[in-house]
Amino acid sequence: MIIKNYLLLTLLLTISLSAQQKLFTVEDVVMSGGRMQQQALRQLSWIPSSDTYSCIEGSGDKLVLLSSTPKVTKIDTLLKLSDLNTKLKETNEKTLTSLVPTWINGEEITFWNGTQFYSYNVKYKKLNKNNSLSDKTENRTIAPNNKYVAYTIKNNLLVSIDGKQAEITSDKDSNIVNGQSVHRNEFGINGGIFWSPKSNYVAFYRMDESMVTNYPLVDVTTTPAVVRNTKYPMAGQASHHVTVGIYEIKTGKTVWLKTGEPLDQYLTCLTWSPDEKTFFIAHLNRDQNHMEMKKYDVASGNLLKVLFEEKSDKYVEPQQDLTFLPNSSDKFLWQSQRDGFNHLYLYDTEGKLIKKVTQGKWVVTYFNGFDKTAKNIFVTTTKESPMERHLYKVNIESGKMERITKESGTHNVSISSSSEFFIDSYTNYTTPRVTNILNAKYEVAKNLVKADNPYKDYNMPVTKLFTIKNSANIDLYCRLILPTNFDSTKIYPVIFYVYGGPHAQEVNNIFGAGRYFNWFYLMAQKGYIVFTLDNRGSSNRGLEFEQATFRRLGTFEVEDQMTGVNFLKTLPYVDPNRFGVYGWSYGGFMATSLMLRTNNAFKVAVGGGSVIDWKFYEVMYGERYMDTPQTNPDGFKEASLLNYVENLKGKLLLVHGTSDPTVVWQNTLTFAKKAQELNKPLDYFPYVGHPHGVGGRDALHLYTKITNYFLDNL
Repeated sequence: MIIKNYLLLTLLLTISLSAQQKLFTVEDVVMSGGRMQQQALRQLSWIPSSDTYSCIEGSGDKLVLLSSTPKVTKIDTLLKLSDLNTKLKETNEKTLTSLVPTWINGEEITFWNGTQFYSYNVKYKKLNKNNSLSDKTENRTIAPNNKYVAYTIKNNLLVSIDGKQAEITSDKDSNIVNGQSVHRNEFGINGGIFWSPKSNYVAFYRMDESMVTNYPLVDVTTTPAVVRNTKYPMAGQASHHVTVGIYEIKTGKTVWLKTGEPLDQYLTCLTWSPDEKTFFIAHLNRDQNHMEMKKYDVASGNLLKVLFEEKSDKYVEPQQDLTFLPNSSDKFLWQSQRDGFNHLYLYDTEGKLIKKVTQGKWVVTYFNGFDKTAKNIFVTTTKESPMERHLYKVNIESGKMERITKESGTHNVSISSSSEFFIDSYTNYTTPRVTNILNAKYEVAKNLVKADNPYKDYNMPVTKLFTIKNSANIDLYCRLILPTNFDSTKIYPVIFYVYGGPHAQEVNNIFGAGRYFNWFYLMAQKGYIVFTLDNRGSSNRGLEFEQATFRRLGTFEVEDQMTGVNFLKTLPYVDPNRFGVYGWSYGGFMATSLMLRTNNAFKVAVGGGSVIDWKFYEVMYGERYMDTPQTNPDGFKEASLLNYVENLKGKLLLVHGTSDPTVVWQNTLTFAKKAQELNKPLDYFPYVGHPHGVGGRDALHLYTKITNYFLDNL
């Protein structure tokens, strides 16, 4: 009996040790699905006008909508999907396999069932169809009354009122596009339909692209292949013209705001006044160095006043709509980097700056809302560190700040209607997701989630976060992932993972999970150090840091990445002759730049969807950071990687989606042509039919290729 128990114990220990040594595969990287995701409550949100929260649990017929409060452990079932489907069957409607509810008050949710829009009262169990649309509709936008829906069919805008369809625009020219996102989704734009607060009007973008050149995207799935043109204004070329219309529901008439000239200006931050009498637009010139905030009269479309201006010798980048104070039609908050860091400013609607609400050498990354008194606001900031996010309560009048979140890391917080409770979900690099409810004293009132480590069975590497200084004595934030079973007496090759461009930050105090991190861990298990550094030009470090690369993309970024190379070479366990780099999009530009502009510091590089020459990129993004090829010829020449192909001595793999509408295929094809002219041994792979990323099953091929490329060459 003793021997049998010993053998059983030995077997259990062997299984346990084996589980702790589990290794990643490329399949794990690409297709891990929920198996390696951090636990979370699905669709967790506060119910309006209450301190009750709800979430979704289960799937299929067992899916339920649950609720609870911070003060009790009891969980109530508000709705069973099976019961909802029974009601849908009774009205001969198709049933649901999932539910994405939106609370509109303390008792009602709304949801889409295909193209049918419903409300459901969870208290009285009453189902109501609020609107019905056809299958041809896109860009569906619901009015605040949760009944009307504006939408597009092809290039025109329509509205459905009580089930009746009305045509707002009827442009037959496909070059005229209504009710859709404009300016290629720059300047914080993510749609083209803007309902008024009381649902009496709908404002919309009208975009004339007739002057923009067609760019061919080739579909090779047909015989013969077919050209599918897209509008792609390249830097220095003609840009589209945008205007704004306002349609009145009652009269069916449209007023066009007199936004004036030049016609290729950018219009963003579209905002309704709470009383629906005025409309606000941030006008940005084509050079993107002069912004004017303008107020318009809704009834006539006339310009009433220029409220304020912002100018820069580099660029101005408005991205956030005006936020009106609760119960006020004449005071609003405006977000701006005008003083070097993104902060909040209080204005009145005559353009008077009342005060600067937040200030300091840190960034407001998100405006979370007002408290119930409307005397305080909640904001998420980098006040502690650019690598962390914490929630603060700020008094509008005094500017006094009170930190709410405590644990180090990255916090995502939502606030109850009473502003007495906070759902705080956070991680840090050693802690998987924790979700707590905090009370008015900012203490933990209830724990909702304490996620298990999804990698607990794997042989995991050690991750380190730290800073190094560049040649300008600026701190650069870094992440170092050491090989598993690390031995400081050995030497290891290094793979840089890089993005390096605007509006991105790769080094954060978070628990690393997901596809990219899984690939980092895979390579660490295969004996590589994986290193990432946020260079100048990346976000959340203030305007001077971000704008350092202006008109010279690639130069200071490469210099900062080389600071990382030189630092790593001081470590006794780093092989100074085996550096590799991988990046996508701007990261592809950076990976290729590091391969060509560092005197062979890198032996191997993989660039995906790489920008090769900024003259091939679109006007809004490209001209903001580089101006035009006509006004900045030296900068475009310096940044163009076509001018460095002759430096290629190591192994470079470029991959690109052949239907990429963001970084067009011409970039890497032109590079390939230059390589063949110079007889340089470039490796190249086109992902047929894919856009700017490679998804689905083909991602397995992509990551297998990338992984093997480093294994074979570095």
